[in-house]
Amino acid sequence: MLGARTLVMGVLNVTPDSFADGGRHFELHRAVDAGLAMVDAGADIVDIGGESTRPGADPLASQEELRRVLPVIERLATRVPVPISIDTYKAGVARAAIAAGASIINDVSGLQYEPELARAAAETRAALVLMHTRGRSKSMYSLAYYDDVAGEITRELGGAIDRAVSGGVARDAIIVDPGLGFAKKAEHSYAALAALGSISRSLDRPILSGPSRKSFLGAAVGQRPPDEREWATAAAVTASVLFGAHLVRVHGVAAMVDVVRVADRLLQTAQGL
Repeated sequence: MLGARTLVMGVLNVTPDSFADGGRHFELHRAVDAGLAMVDAGADIVDIGGESTRPGADPLASQEELRRVLPVIERLATRVPVPISIDTYKAGVARAAIAAGASIINDVSGLQYEPELARAAAETRAALVLMHTRGRSKSMYSLAYYDDVAGEITRELGGAIDRAVSGGVARDAIIVDPGLGFAKKAEHSYAALAALGSISRSLDRPILSGPSRKSFLGAAVGQRPPDEREWATAAAVTASVLFGAHLVRVHGVAAMVDVVRVADRLLQTAQGL
């Protein structure tokens, strides 16, 4: 699914409060320059988000989200040859972003927050990423209890796919994301990462993995600031490729493109043995 190599989705946060790079790209010219640099470094997709969805974050009004993301999308859409993704769970924001030049909707809620988003994806014929989570940002960790991590993620993502298809989205337009770090303790995220292949096969959908700089990596390497988790991210990205991811979502595009290419080569070699 999706081709012979793993695709790299670059994270472009147009926010003052993202956990990984909050404020770095909040000004328009900085955001546009960062997006161009990601593509030059090998990003296959640029994922633009205007609302931080880190655990504990407050919701953002749609108008402010649009004010942040639309100018960036409009400028990049005419200058980059790769698809642009809008990281939002709001139907109105998604529609405006697609009209401005985006072609993928990345929904961290799996259609739980605004089911109308399915209709927006269907009507615009955008690809739709459905991520697994439970609850809202402020309550998700209180719901981080699993008897069977892979099985429960698979069932709940299956429900998200059903919601999307019922809203008119073509099944072939759907990608799933196990939501590493969302409504999951560290051990749950590691279990989900190790189960990428089985989740993808069970749902018969391509899978996106987003381990970049997340706090669950600290369970293995010790707690560090997000920008000091790049080596740990590299290990998790390598594992993502080897365990079956079709796309990886990362902050440090240039370094992680190299990581993905080597992991792809290793996987192809192993498959040919």
